[in-house]
Amino acid sequence: MALAAACIVGPCFAQGSTTQTLAQANQALQSGEADKALALIRTLPQGGSQIADAQNLECRVHYTLEQWDAAAGECEQAAKLDSQNSNDHWWLAKALGEKASRASFLSAFSLGKRVRVEFETAAHLDPRNAQALTDLGEFYKEAPGVVGGGMDKAQGVAAQLDKLDPARAHQLRASIAEARKDYATTEQELKQAVATAAHPADYWTNLASFYRRRQRWPEMDAAIQSCITAVGKDKSAGVALYDGAGVLTEANRNLSLAAQMLGNYLAGSSKTEEAPAFEAHVRLAKLKKQLGDAAGAQREIAAALQLAHDYKPALDFGH
Repeated sequence: MALAAACIVGPCFAQGSTTQTLAQANQALQSGEADKALALIRTLPQGGSQIADAQNLECRVHYTLEQWDAAAGECEQAAKLDSQNSNDHWWLAKALGEKASRASFLSAFSLGKRVRVEFETAAHLDPRNAQALTDLGEFYKEAPGVVGGGMDKAQGVAAQLDKLDPARAHQLRASIAEARKDYATTEQELKQAVATAAHPADYWTNLASFYRRRQRWPEMDAAIQSCITAVGKDKSAGVALYDGAGVLTEANRNLSLAAQMLGNYLAGSSKTEEAPAFEAHVRLAKLKKQLGDAAGAQREIAAALQLAHDYKPALDFGH
């Protein structure tokens, strides 16, 4: 992070000023304004009690930009500075996990062990961190035993989630069942996730994604429509439109509806870093190109680059 000019010409930012800038940067991140978020973060002083918060925020911006090395570096510093913060360790695990998925075998083995440690640390520091627990359970399900994975461990995490977030518990059990090719249980658990979720829209997209993988097209289409209906009743659930559009795109079905869903997500007020606006613009550009709207596709790419000037998928579009 660059040293703020304010620290050179006079006293460093007051606590309230730093807090306000961090809040503005976080809002920019949620809105998909990556360039603005980074610019705000880099006005902050290199020091003070909130430096770990600033580095975690910068990690998350790089994460949305798919800049995994930079993300891991910032989150590692945040976790060192605020070692008892569950979220810092959770985000470090996520960034390291992305690095591991793209690394050579030996590097992936070493990184995989670090990912496990960071997820476990996050869950230990805050046993009520349902997001960290969910990701830990997914890691246990996916990872080989040599780096600490195991289906029994994943089941144990699902039992912990039962008390915190039943919908996430059902979702994790569905993932475990699908890995075991027990598709009847997978479907049952996914339906239970929808039924128990406080905000069911995105769980409908999870069910739709399962039907896509099983090539059960009528059920997939019905689940997508249920997702759209749920979003209409829950204005905070716009991210489900982004996810649902992704299901349709992967299935290569009803691409005009997928484009409409992405457009509605971008026009709405519930954008989030989980579904970066610049990435949504690039996805919409690809759909418009497929649908024969080349000019519209270029407008979407321009919109993406206005938010994140060095987002590689936007820069590479059409090459």
